[in-house]
Amino acid sequence: METLFLYIAKSSGLIAMFYIAYYFLLRKETFFTANRWYLLAGLLTSVILPWIVFTTIVWVEPTPSTIDWSKVPHSVPIQKESFEINWYIVLAAAYAIGTVLFLIQFGLDYYHLNRVLKGKNIQQQADHKFIDVKENIAPFSYFNTIVYNSSLYNESEMESILEHEKVHSEQYHTIDVLITRFFCILFWFNPFIWLYKKAILQNLEFIADNEATKNLSDKKAYQLTLLKITAHENCVVLTNHFYQSLIKKRIVMLNKNQSKKWNSWKYVLILPALVGFVLLFQMEVIAKEKNHNPKIEQTTSKDEDVYQITKNTTEAELKQKAEILSEKYDIKTTFSKVKRNSNNELIGLKIKLQKGKEIATVMEVNSSEPIKDFAIAISKNDNGTTNIGIVTEKNKTNDKLVQENEIIVSNTSIPADTQIYINGSKSDKAEMDKLDPNEIATVNVNKNDNKQEIRIITKKFAKIGSENDIYINDKKVNQDELDHLDQGTIERMDVNKEGKTIRIITKNRTYNQDKNMPVPPVPPTPPVMKFKTPAPPAFPKAPKAPKGDPINGDKKAWKEFENKMEDYEAKMKKMEPQMEAFDKQMAEFDKQMEPYNKEMEAFEAKMKVYEKQMEEYQSKLDKENN
Repeated sequence: METLFLYIAKSSGLIAMFYIAYYFLLRKETFFTANRWYLLAGLLTSVILPWIVFTTIVWVEPTPSTIDWSKVPHSVPIQKESFEINWYIVLAAAYAIGTVLFLIQFGLDYYHLNRVLKGKNIQQQADHKFIDVKENIAPFSYFNTIVYNSSLYNESEMESILEHEKVHSEQYHTIDVLITRFFCILFWFNPFIWLYKKAILQNLEFIADNEATKNLSDKKAYQLTLLKITAHENCVVLTNHFYQSLIKKRIVMLNKNQSKKWNSWKYVLILPALVGFVLLFQMEVIAKEKNHNPKIEQTTSKDEDVYQITKNTTEAELKQKAEILSEKYDIKTTFSKVKRNSNNELIGLKIKLQKGKEIATVMEVNSSEPIKDFAIAISKNDNGTTNIGIVTEKNKTNDKLVQENEIIVSNTSIPADTQIYINGSKSDKAEMDKLDPNEIATVNVNKNDNKQEIRIITKKFAKIGSENDIYINDKKVNQDELDHLDQGTIERMDVNKEGKTIRIITKNRTYNQDKNMPVPPVPPTPPVMKFKTPAPPAFPKAPKAPKGDPINGDKKAWKEFENKMEDYEAKMKKMEPQMEAFDKQMAEFDKQMEPYNKEMEAFEAKMKVYEKQMEEYQSKLDKENN
């Protein structure tokens, strides 16, 4: 389910990216047909690209197992299981309810459309079907069917309307409408999809207006028809409407000069963003061990049984281990949330060990990388009680390892040379025995250089670290680094409750920092513009058409309206120099951005070198740790 939500999040992000690029770069251009294919390609890319993952396989030497399982003590008290809300199920239910509601709305809209078309007299002319209805609805087209009420318009107006709707029909604009509606159902929670839908419908009207006026002799009459249709608010959904609440923008686009061809370079600006998306989210590096034997064996000592689990453990092997634990120790073992990558390696697993009605221990691994080797260890005390534990190799736990309710009891037999750390400070068994088990957050038991090591973190100390930003000698560190800090080296610790920061100064003023670590390149600084971002001129407000039509309506009002339209067209004509000046300012803006774009290309090249250096550095660290 997590994979599904991740896919939805990536798709939603791509939809937002395509819309933002359209809004700032393309919506004012007159490349209407190109904009149509750009917007449709954006939707298709948003659902296809998140499925494409580029994998790179890196072969590494197998990690030798150095754990002496028989000498590692494991004991856990029985703790009650706390109630957990599965937020994935909650989100999935909310998403499903929203999707069903929008599907129902789609069905109702389709039913309403069929009621309008059903039983009407159809006139076939060439490839088009014409339906003249009596209902007071706005003209629309649905595939090759054009619907209108001829009693509401004169001959000239009907000519304009039919030319407009024929363009919708001939260019299959209904498909665009249905695709957009489908995406609105799937991504109803994403506000950008509704803006995306509006942009597509608006652009389809621009296309129809532009093509229709090519076949009409009177462009002014066409604009008057646009204004008249404003009075019709009854529209049928799932169709292309002659009026889409865009009258002002459509008239502006009709009178706007054609965009210069060199402005079409803006379409390629989306490509770097797509490449960045792939590099950030669709690249996966898989490490494989050479000559690795996937078989998992059970090791048994005199007092302890150990059941190893690796990234290559199969479901059948997990089931077999659960059956053995149940028959031999009466321990109910549940393996859930099993996740695997494309190489069938375990990357996610939740283990619940239960004896009787109480939970002994719970461990959950959830990572994008294959899990590290670990084991379930069962031993018997002299008094006959059973100790249950989960151990990992050399404290190399997974990045997102969660262990709940796992602590060491005070009567556990611990070797004399065991190193004990409480909240990062070296301690002893006497101090450990004084701890209240209910106050312990986590316990790590591991072998390090043939010496046993126990690290305990209390709930109070864990809470302080989780709520604050931690700095050691002015270097920000994470919770794991704080846990491993020897408190005997601390000289001063300042806690800022308001700023939620913890600053620690050690006695020698130094903190482990590898000088051989590669230094990332510094990104370039955007240029300082010599002028503010160009703003387009304000268009005059188009006059509102009077009620009725020019022939049967108020002729005086229509005469005044025609005079206002002439004045409006004159004002629009005067604005052409301002629009040309705006285009020049945008050209200057693009010119000033060119050096910065080149610097960004150089920065990206340096980042590739840096990433390669980091891979070599990390590989060297892994070899040294092994």
